[in-house]
Parts: sequence; structure tokens; C-alpha cells
Amino acid sequence: MAKYLLLKHYRGAPAAVNNVPMERWTPEEISAHVRYMGDFAARLQESGEYVDGQALAPEGTWVRYDGEGRPPVTDGPFAETKDLIAGWMVIDVDSRERAVELAGELSAAPGAGGEPIHEWLELRPFLSAPPTITE
Repeated sequence: MAKYLLLKHYRGAPAAVNNVPMERWTPEEISAHVRYMGDFAARLQESGEYVDGQALAPEGTWVRYDGEGRPPVTDGPFAETKDLIAGWMVIDVDSRERAVELAGELSAAPGAGGEPIHEWLELRPFLSAPPTITE
């Protein structure tokens, strides 16, 4: 089994086919989208492929260590994660091919007009330990 992170982006990815920003969706369209995501996660829970997933609130802050006895530094001159990442899901699947298949299915969540978004999702494998050589 291999774990993959599916990232939903607000922006930064290629444009979706149904590229209407969520803030212009009706409450019914938002509910249908959230229901699709929940049903998708429930199905993966049943198959044992779901690990976790969350939608993210739009607010957030970058923080970094700035040296002993100094307060942490916040924000900076760079793109903010809060502007880029809408949510994530972790899956644990048998192969990269299965991860791609599931990401493609999740990409079809409904959006404006009830039509599939066909949004681009970022699929990233979890870093695993390098193989070891045994004698």
C-alpha cells in the first residue's frame, strides 16, 4: 500500500473545465459538491483506502522561527497557502494507477450548474524510506 495526498487548489493549477469560482455558486451547488466529497470519502472508507481529509478555512498565517529569544516571524512576500489550498485528502492504495484513478473521479465533483468541475488535483506520494541493501 502507498499513501498519496490529493490537494485541491483554489488557484495555481490549470483552469478547470467548469471554472466558476465557488463564491459564485448557489447554496444548493455548494451542498451538492460537499455531498459528493462526503460520499466519495465514505466509499473509500468502506474499501479501506481512505485515511483522512479536510477542507481548509480561507484564513491562515505563515510562521517561521527567527532565532533564540526572538518572536516567530509571520507572513512574508510570497504566495499564501490560504490562497492556494482549499483542502486535502489522504488515500492509501495499492498502486499509483489506483491513486490516479481516484483523483480523476474526485476531479468530477459537481460545481456550478451541477456540472462536473473537472478540476486539476495535485497528487503527491508520501515520502517513504529509501530501500535498504541487506547482505
